[in-house]
Amino acid sequence: MANGVYHTKYGITINLTFEDLGHPDRPGLLEEITQPVGERDRALLQCLTDQQGGECQCALADKTPWMFVRRQRRAGRVVWVAAHLPLTHAATPEESDKHKAMKERIARSASRHGLDVQVEARSSDGRIVTDVLVSGAGGRVGWEAQYSPISASRVRRRSGRARENGIAPLWVTGDASSEIIDRAPWTRVDDVPWQRIVSPLAMIVRGGVRHLQIWKCTASSERSCPETGSHCGKFHSGWFLPVLCIPQERATALDELVVTSADGEHVAVRVRNVEDPRRASYLWALAKDVERWRDLTGDGEGEPENLPAEADDEPVTYAEEELDSSCHYGNRDRQYFSDPRPRRDMTSASGLHTFDIAPARPYRAPSRPVQMRRLSTRERAVIARELGCPAWEIGPCMLCAEPIHRYGQSSGLTCRSCRATALSR
Repeated sequence: MANGVYHTKYGITINLTFEDLGHPDRPGLLEEITQPVGERDRALLQCLTDQQGGECQCALADKTPWMFVRRQRRAGRVVWVAAHLPLTHAATPEESDKHKAMKERIARSASRHGLDVQVEARSSDGRIVTDVLVSGAGGRVGWEAQYSPISASRVRRRSGRARENGIAPLWVTGDASSEIIDRAPWTRVDDVPWQRIVSPLAMIVRGGVRHLQIWKCTASSERSCPETGSHCGKFHSGWFLPVLCIPQERATALDELVVTSADGEHVAVRVRNVEDPRRASYLWALAKDVERWRDLTGDGEGEPENLPAEADDEPVTYAEEELDSSCHYGNRDRQYFSDPRPRRDMTSASGLHTFDIAPARPYRAPSRPVQMRRLSTRERAVIARELGCPAWEIGPCMLCAEPIHRYGQSSGLTCRSCRATALSR
């Protein structure tokens, strides 16, 4: 990656390590060179070595001498770098197969539940093409299956265009470090082969769907204080993954989210970070949880249209280094790789708030309780043999007909309530 690039239109050399790019007389230069390649002249930026007549190794790896500028993390800092454009932009066969399988699964789930479905739906103005557009009582949801790398700016741009067309964007990925996370409404599933994606087996949502939790911070609380680590005696609220909810909430399946997002049972919400307003989290939550959260916090819709495009990204560091005009492409001793993006902490809560006064209805039963699976008579018999115990069955109370548990084939049993009533007489 280079720290400089040649601007073919202006005939100037740009140093990416300076905040003014070495040209204080051109205040809009950064916005111009960081435009998506599809929205500018592909030959706008050129490799300095190639421009000066030197030997650039990029052609040996199906690259071009034309460049694009992007963010990169180096040694814990975010900087601008220039990289060679490839000859073509195509997903790998594996990425393409997963992408097609996910689109097929989403469309199949929506169609099976009577929702209106359009695959590769093009907007009226022709600016966006949605992988799968699902329409229901809650509005239109634009599903984007993302299995190939994508930039954060492109996620924001496509999501903004979707909203302008009255579509709620919903990105799905199998990559826990994908750029879609918290850049737009998103959800994550396990990264599995395309055959598993297209199969009828359930796919559980692992990230992107959360539930509102409200608790009083006392010594008897099952959670420690998010502010002091001890117990402050105040009330806290936050968004948690289903398994971390108290009581535990039921996990959401991908096929279920396809339906509930279109019906309006699940809605997208943008939760600002209380400590750092520049940062925010996107999540899908039950509409009634979102309504209650807004009553508690006074936060509005939280859509990012009025925020700067990079408001929730780390700021770029400008080291003001000497311009290096040599091309290091293919030189492994000098080749740079971006530090991995920090993974989202899935064990923590999003949007934590603290209250001095108890909110109305601070405690509640789980909104989507965990459903216990009913075992068949044969399954109970097999389990009983494995455990070496009598089969545990369910039968009616002989007095009130309420279901009770019983061993084996014994009959004439009564439930606890009826037994207690009989003993009290």
